Amino acid sequence: MQSPVRRRTIGPMCGLMASPSGPPLFMPLRHLAPARHTTMNKRLSTISYQLSAALVLTTIGYLPSAFAQVPASGQADPRPRSIAGTTQGAASKPRMTEPLEKYNMPPAYIYRLETGPRMVSQFGLFTSFQVNVDADGNNILGDAANESSITVDPTNHNRMAIGWRQFNSVQSDFRQGGWGFTTDAGTTWTFPGVLQNNVFRSDPVLGSDEAGNFFYLSLLESFCENMYGSLNFGQTWTRLQPDGEAGGGDKQWFTIDKTGGTGHGFQYQAWSTAAPCAGFGQFSRSTDGGVTWMNPISIPDQPVWGTLDVDTNGNLFIGGGDFGSSFFCVRSSNAQNPAVTPTFDQNVSVSLGGSVLFGAQINPGGLAGQIFLAVDRSGTATNNNIYMLATVQQFSASNGSDIMFSRSTDGGVTFSSPQRITDDPVNQSKWHWFGTLAVAPNGRIDSVWLDTRNAANNTDSQLFYSWSTDGGLTWAPNVAVSDPFTPFEGYPVQQKIGDYITIVSDNTGGDVAYPATFNFNPNSGQHEEDVYYVRVSPSGVPTPTPTPTQTPTPTATPSATPTATPTATVRPTPTPRTMPTPRGRPTPPPRPTPPGPGPLLPVK
Repeated sequence: MQSPVRRRTIGPMCGLMASPSGPPLFMPLRHLAPARHTTMNKRLSTISYQLSAALVLTTIGYLPSAFAQVPASGQADPRPRSIAGTTQGAASKPRMTEPLEKYNMPPAYIYRLETGPRMVSQFGLFTSFQVNVDADGNNILGDAANESSITVDPTNHNRMAIGWRQFNSVQSDFRQGGWGFTTDAGTTWTFPGVLQNNVFRSDPVLGSDEAGNFFYLSLLESFCENMYGSLNFGQTWTRLQPDGEAGGGDKQWFTIDKTGGTGHGFQYQAWSTAAPCAGFGQFSRSTDGGVTWMNPISIPDQPVWGTLDVDTNGNLFIGGGDFGSSFFCVRSSNAQNPAVTPTFDQNVSVSLGGSVLFGAQINPGGLAGQIFLAVDRSGTATNNNIYMLATVQQFSASNGSDIMFSRSTDGGVTFSSPQRITDDPVNQSKWHWFGTLAVAPNGRIDSVWLDTRNAANNTDSQLFYSWSTDGGLTWAPNVAVSDPFTPFEGYPVQQKIGDYITIVSDNTGGDVAYPATFNFNPNSGQHEEDVYYVRVSPSGVPTPTPTPTQTPTPTATPSATPTATPTATVRPTPTPRTMPTPRGRPTPPPRPTPPGPGPLLPVK
């Protein structure tokens, strides 16, 4: 087992919290569907054993810690940092002031709790279901929820979980780790509460392994993190280490190796340079299912605001940017080897045709979107393609934003010129923002984003969808899948509706978690920020089909989502069209990079 990340202060211990109904939190893996490969079965059993054994260790005590803390001001330390002789930061490239997820206000006192009917918003064939509802399924008046991340059980599509930033009152920007789960393919949702009552948590990122074990990475006010695990599909969560001992930093992301190689089950995370938990490094790895994490190391070119993924050979790819117009795809081919400290052996510059944005008019207190990287593991002609997507302001523009995409077909050695996925006429008054993407097991790429093209005021936004069935060479005509909403109402003191949205794809469509302000609060005279789930698909029919990918045999056949009454015609899968390429720039060749140098706690 690798050395756990350590920090100064340790939170209180507490006992196991069981679900009031349903399976026990740590059920044996024999209750899951059988895996196809003996080796994979052993590894999954090992992870389950490690999670259960770690619970016993909580009674023994905690390891001492000595991590340096982020300055009390919460601002990023501008000094270059060094690890194993490699300097982090460069004096010639000043860093922008990142809007950090820091503690500003105490929790608001809620003297009354009012409710109203939950929102079910139908637009054409697509139906958005509100997720953050009370125990009776009603909307909670006066709260706010945004920055949503979704995960899906690959063995049974009926089971999903969404995490978000929960603000119990819009009178305070104090946020907590909210979550909801569904067992009926997203038609109804249960919101049990937050990960820890009155504990500041932000930047939720959820994921699952191929057996249906769910994970939730959550950021504390110290800019350190916890990984939570759930063996009952998001109904209850257990903290996998003492507070903050998952390391990390602001704007963190993680991925899980779901291949059958030596790194199977490993978890990898990367974060921004602006506020690292340990005071240095950007990357860490867990080889025991997220329980313990290695000491952080540097990533070449310090990519920020990005995501990670793993190809079928177990190679890890990290995508990110430099707070501006430079983007990078960094590879580690030995992160899958538990016997070595990971090194990064390939670093390639990628052009996405513009610059990322924060503080833009459309989302004044946050990002216009993060930088997403996804790998095709379909086993088809597009297998191991690497895709990058970002919301950028094109070089020729002084306002507005577009969703731009680039692809690599040679393992990240070179990338294509950037493509504009949005297909409306270029208009600097329009915002296409919060772009994200996912790759289905059959190789189809799904992308969703918020879009103001139809708004007379240029800011009211709708969720839009497009897809590609040829590895991103061409994209289908864009389809609106939600009603329009204003992004400027329901702010919980801070002026943003989060920093990102997410999608998980299967062979017939994608599951999306996104924020919107469909609900109107008569007490405040404003709309409210809430989290919604919607199913998208090329056919326009929101009926999911389970699609195992190197997974156990599905344990159940999902029930169909109720058929929505169409109010507008959604086009069937169209003939793909070639996208224009704005200001393409050649991608330089890869640069060789020198090598860089807990116990389980339950939810309160």
